[in-house]
Amino acid sequence: MWLAQQVRQAGGEALVIRAGQFEGLTDQEVIVQFRQARQEDYVTLNAQAAQLAETLAQHSEMEGRLALKDELERLQKQHAEIARIDYFECPERAALATRLARIRQAFLPEPTTPGEIAACDVAAYRDAHWVTRAHPHVDRLACAWLIRRFVNPDAPIRYATEPEAGEIPFDMPDAEFSHYGDLCTFEVMLRALSLHDPALHALAEIVHEVDLRDGVYARPETGGVDALLRGWQLAGLPDTEMEARGLWLFDGLCAALSVDSLTP
Repeated sequence: MWLAQQVRQAGGEALVIRAGQFEGLTDQEVIVQFRQARQEDYVTLNAQAAQLAETLAQHSEMEGRLALKDELERLQKQHAEIARIDYFECPERAALATRLARIRQAFLPEPTTPGEIAACDVAAYRDAHWVTRAHPHVDRLACAWLIRRFVNPDAPIRYATEPEAGEIPFDMPDAEFSHYGDLCTFEVMLRALSLHDPALHALAEIVHEVDLRDGVYARPETGGVDALLRGWQLAGLPDTEMEARGLWLFDGLCAALSVDSLTP
């Protein structure tokens, strides 16, 4: 309706038709047809990804592989475009995302393997005062969400350049919780707090890719999250407002990812 209103305000003509149902089709049959259409798209793209993977396997030198990087980026872009109209979560979507992520790793240098991250007692941080850098982006916002949802919902979190006595710094130089090896701070905190929910680990893949942009994970949500956070930053929102919006964002993502993890 809003689009029709804008068209009319611009002097154009608009006709809105509301369909309660498609004649002769149940809701489930409509869903099946949508999924079949997307399945065909994913199967076509998956065949191209398989061909790229085979070609990459024939190039052991990084220089030869880099020449094929444009093809991978094309496949990832097409995957994202299909995912945007995949309203009913076609099963082939996740399988293709996994294959593209594995191909992406072939273009990366060998990752450093971090040592064991020591587990910590969540109870020891219940009354902690936290501090992180100002103008929070995805990693700091995700960590703040993690603290409020799994440690203490009323935890004091301050945004500053330097910690004060007694504060627990995160995602800062020399912080107790910060980047480690190829892990972002959110991933480090998940391991340290021994949080193993599949939805949290899926969320960590999104945070990792938006923060590090190293192509290790190819989740369809990444582009949207990145654009949303960039828009908030361009709007110049105060740190506390960024955190409040981040809580809503990660609550929603975690809820959606929890449903996805239960889907066979």
